Amino acid sequence: MAQTDEMESLDCVVVGAGWYGLAAAKQYHCTQPDRSLAVLESETSLGGTWADHRLYPGLKSNNLHGTYEYPDFPMDTQTFGVHQNQHIPAPVINRYLKAYADHFGVSALVRLQTKVLVAEHRDTAEGGWVLTVLDSKQQTCKLYARHLILATGRTSDPFLPHFAGQEDFGGRIFHGKQFLENRDTLQTAKAVTIFGASKSAWDAVYAYATAGVTVNWIIRPSGHGSCWMSPPFVTPLKQWIEMLANTRFLTWFSPCIWGDADGYTGIRRFLHGTALGRGIVNTFWSILGNDVMTLMKFDDHPDTAKLKPKTLPMFTGDSFSILNYDTDFMELVKSDKVQIHVADFDHLSPGKVHLSDGTVFPSDAMLASTGWKHAPPMKFLPEGIEKELGLPHQPSEKASWEDLANQQDLLDKADLEIFERFPRLKDQPVWNKDYVPVTDLAGVDSNDAITPSKPATPYMLYRFIVPPSERFMRTRDFAVVGMSGNFSNTISAHIQGLWVSAYFLGRLARDPAAAVGNEASIHDLRYQTLLHNRWGKWRYPTDWGNKAPSFIFDAVPYLDLLQRDLGVKPHRKGGAVAEMWSPYMAKDYRTINEEWARAALGEKAAIVSS
Repeated sequence: MAQTDEMESLDCVVVGAGWYGLAAAKQYHCTQPDRSLAVLESETSLGGTWADHRLYPGLKSNNLHGTYEYPDFPMDTQTFGVHQNQHIPAPVINRYLKAYADHFGVSALVRLQTKVLVAEHRDTAEGGWVLTVLDSKQQTCKLYARHLILATGRTSDPFLPHFAGQEDFGGRIFHGKQFLENRDTLQTAKAVTIFGASKSAWDAVYAYATAGVTVNWIIRPSGHGSCWMSPPFVTPLKQWIEMLANTRFLTWFSPCIWGDADGYTGIRRFLHGTALGRGIVNTFWSILGNDVMTLMKFDDHPDTAKLKPKTLPMFTGDSFSILNYDTDFMELVKSDKVQIHVADFDHLSPGKVHLSDGTVFPSDAMLASTGWKHAPPMKFLPEGIEKELGLPHQPSEKASWEDLANQQDLLDKADLEIFERFPRLKDQPVWNKDYVPVTDLAGVDSNDAITPSKPATPYMLYRFIVPPSERFMRTRDFAVVGMSGNFSNTISAHIQGLWVSAYFLGRLARDPAAAVGNEASIHDLRYQTLLHNRWGKWRYPTDWGNKAPSFIFDAVPYLDLLQRDLGVKPHRKGGAVAEMWSPYMAKDYRTINEEWARAALGEKAAIVSS
């Protein structure tokens, strides 16, 4: 391998140490144990969303025990103290991730407080990356990485807008990511303001109200409204909602562009391609949505009614969340501890918040649940390379008309295929005709190149992992993991990590790099990439669907797709009835590494798995 003078040289660098980064590092380390590897994490501990500095009071998983673990590292009750039908406390998840990293030898490879500032691609036949890094001593150095895996995730770079009047407010204003470092406000504040209605906002409302602090909760009528919330068990049969989303039979009711990867093309064609089938599909989603609405009892009180979601359940992605509180959240909303204001923010004044309807109330602090920047938190070079990498970027004013026309042709072709296969998606919900991005109301720091309201391209990655670029498929030196959110993130992390390692080794059974040099194959590869990513715009229009993959009932066929690429069988239940009705859990994928090794390397392949 080519060496670079005066800099450390590594075979692989993973940026980010959350669920996906740790899994990618583990898979690379265990499939290629002789290769050098480092995991660069900008924070003070590994864990991503579950790192030490983000464990705000009362934080738990939406998932119940058994569905939030890696396939090859069970979260056993004896070790971690969590039992069946329990949500997992954040400190336990933190401890589990550290134990996973220790068990597979990844902990020693993690470099904390090490931030990648710039990633510059080398224009050579071999490729590789020169990384400019700010280390734990606040010194800048350079690393050479033959392979780069980006695992910064969707919740690493918070977006906190500028609120009119915040300079005179006098109280703290912080993003939900900074809740832990501002936890003293649970004791010192008499009244707080929560801005936004995502699951993290619900968590903050619950934490403050149960601590005896008065909460004023602002939910903008011009915004997305509250996220969908559900009890963990739904339907008259009290089915575990996570299991419903991972039951193959029920995944057929989702109009999924890659759904045929599961092999059940006939039933999918009937359900989505015929009027009778679409009627059945609509009935399914109506029953599920109405059941959740009934169980949540939104209409039992004027204040709880303000929390009714605006979007239809069918068009809601992985922002769909679960009630995981120790006491009844809705009873808190009905009490005098929580006041919900359905009004737009106007401005702040000393110690007060002013709303568009004239309401004014005192506030000692404001927690903003205002989302995340969806572009990676680093600079890529050479300038403009983000487009070829399939990463979000601002559309170039210098793009040629020919280039724009060709792209529009592909978009039109993709839309036509999506609507022909799934006519239901033509009928898009009008969830809020008065929608205005939060930044347009509150102002925005003009130094931010990417914000939730500025125009930017979505991620455009093959299998949501690698760029469909001939240059990068030749060099096999770049991959992204963790930009596809679903109810099966821990399984996705495991299988995406294995897929990336197999891709770097050139040992995928269905290798996208095989298209290199064939113009027709490259065109088809790029079209399939655009088709799968474009689908999200119509399938999950108010979630992350128009930025990056975000899905629920589409996770099992996505895992099927990756397994077929790896050369392993996706049907893992051992019988037709079980295949249709037995939910897929992490344990079902426990032996996938060994299966891939046998398929890719032969029966005698040695894969380090423990």
